[in-house]
Amino acid sequence: MAQMITTPAGEELVLLSRAEYERLAALAAEVEEDAADVAAYDAAMAEIAARGDSALPVEVSASLLRGASLVTAIRKWKGVKQTELAERAGLSQGYLSDIESRRRKGAKETREAIARALDVPTEWLV
Repeated sequence: MAQMITTPAGEELVLLSRAEYERLAALAAEVEEDAADVAAYDAAMAEIAARGDSALPVEVSASLLRGASLVTAIRKWKGVKQTELAERAGLSQGYLSDIESRRRKGAKETREAIARALDVPTEWLV
């Protein structure tokens, strides 16, 4: 149970048991995590909308929400291994890894080759 006290300066303070404090702190952490998830989803959707992409499959959107890059999300949705995609797109596996991990963006032609290799609309990746 919480207890209210007022300081000599008129400031109101609330005293809580440690158990109640920890419960409230855990609840606040959950709310913060939910807000971060919503922000990640909103950012991914804004990026997609800015490019004028058609709707992505739900599985791809879910992977984006979990933090995957767009290329990684589509590749996994298609069930393609990274080495196989690299070969199909005419890229080295290391270069594709850099694109998937966002260390490199890849030229427009490279992203088009990846889209063709994954058999998805090029608008999704360009």
